[in-house]
Amino acid sequence: MTLIEQLETTKMETLKFFDLDEPALERRYAPGKWSVRELLHHLCDAETVLFDRIRRVISEPRPVIWAFDQDAWANKLAYTERPLRLSRDLYEATRAGVIHYAHLHYQQSGHLEFVHSETGVRTLADEFEKVAHHNQHHLDQIRTALDLERGV
Repeated sequence: MTLIEQLETTKMETLKFFDLDEPALERRYAPGKWSVRELLHHLCDAETVLFDRIRRVISEPRPVIWAFDQDAWANKLAYTERPLRLSRDLYEATRAGVIHYAHLHYQQSGHLEFVHSETGVRTLADEFEKVAHHNQHHLDQIRTALDLERGV
């Protein structure tokens, strides 16, 4: 599967989960872990962060990009209170932007480098791939949460 196919597939799979009913949104993949609702808000926020990084790497020479504290974002941005529709719309629009730039730059400019504050030198291609991998990782957690509750 190509990167573009992965980005499209994970987008379509993720969007379906925004339509879950309230009990399903409250399920957790393990005790003390984020609920499905919180995972969806996190996917939205992470998508916006990764999209910003991608645009910076394309536009600026070898930028230094700071990590973000996902737990602080969940806490301070009130994942338990934020409207899910807002996160859905942001996720969908941001993913469209990621896919647009992946078409233009993944092959052609994938070698461009940036410095991540925690992991060091990375490339634009790495960041595009991270979008797909990160999304898939959390989709797996959502599926686990839903399967565990059903006793599957």
